[in-house]
Amino acid sequence: MRHAAQCLGRVLRGKDDYGIMVLADRRFGKKRSQLPKWINQALLESDVNLSTDMAVAIAKKFLRTMAQPFAPKDQEGISTWSLADLKEHQRKGGELQEVGEEGEEDVVMANAAA
Repeated sequence: MRHAAQCLGRVLRGKDDYGIMVLADRRFGKKRSQLPKWINQALLESDVNLSTDMAVAIAKKFLRTMAQPFAPKDQEGISTWSLADLKEHQRKGGELQEVGEEGEEDVVMANAAA
């Protein structure tokens, strides 16, 4: 599973990247909990156990949608990290820079050194 997760992580290298990840083996359904959190969060039940034709149709629709231009403003404020994830990142030594407030919680931006 570790090797599969590493391969999946190579699909998306930057914040502007997009791609399709296909796990075409029933063993991945049984070991889904071993996949990284970011993959599990993005994996919808409606996209599991598909026929080849359905998988191709969904992939085509996704690629057509992603091929359309959109403004960078539309991407502002989108994050898959929870507040707990940000605090854990900070605890491990990553820098956090405060960029504003949303409700009662501070909105922060993570700057990790590669």
